[in-house]
Amino acid sequence: MSLAPQNPNAGAAMLALYGHPFSSYTQKVLTALYENGTPFELRNLDPAAPGNHAPEWLRRWPLAKFPLLVDGDHTVVESSIVIEHLQLAHPGPVQLIPADPAAALQVRFMDRFFDLHVMAPVQHAVNAALTGDPAKRVDGVAWAADKLEKAYAWLEGEWARRTWAAGDGFTMADCAAAPALFYADWTHPIAASYPLLRAYRARLLARPSFAQAVEGGRPYRHYFPLGAPDRD
Repeated sequence: MSLAPQNPNAGAAMLALYGHPFSSYTQKVLTALYENGTPFELRNLDPAAPGNHAPEWLRRWPLAKFPLLVDGDHTVVESSIVIEHLQLAHPGPVQLIPADPAAALQVRFMDRFFDLHVMAPVQHAVNAALTGDPAKRVDGVAWAADKLEKAYAWLEGEWARRTWAAGDGFTMADCAAAPALFYADWTHPIAASYPLLRAYRARLLARPSFAQAVEGGRPYRHYFPLGAPDRD
């Protein structure tokens, strides 16, 4: 059973999410949508997908980045801002950003940590591999491995005191962590010396909302230029 129905409620405008099922930042927003069972339509930007959504996406956001959310007359971009918008305009049973300002600040910090210090190094390695230059690929992966190793070590120390990214509850920070750690472990495997971080990644993969996002991206694994491992 789908966690996010694809038909709108009677009289309600359908949310439209422009993105790609294999994109980490699209998966971040998909996890938030699935977590709360928010009705939406995914407008798949893969060139081989049915329909041609690219012209409308580019008209709304010429910077050509996804995901992009259309909510009635509103166009919302940047994954964290999209999730913030969903919390304000379409709140669900799971509060992804706490009402308490201090707790919300911690969620936003961890959200930025995973985007900037985990996903960004992965993207650097991916971009280097996509050049087709073997030397750039080696350098890019080495640079990413150094950054990711430092991030893993810091995160391992933090997980001695928490279950999810910002405490006991699943939040926007976990929506960011899920795809970031998913692809990071493919790029530079999380060593056995980080058991708490490895266990956290496993919990994320077992979370139904992220598991559904992972399944949506499964047909596109051949796109991963570093070679998708035969796992997950």
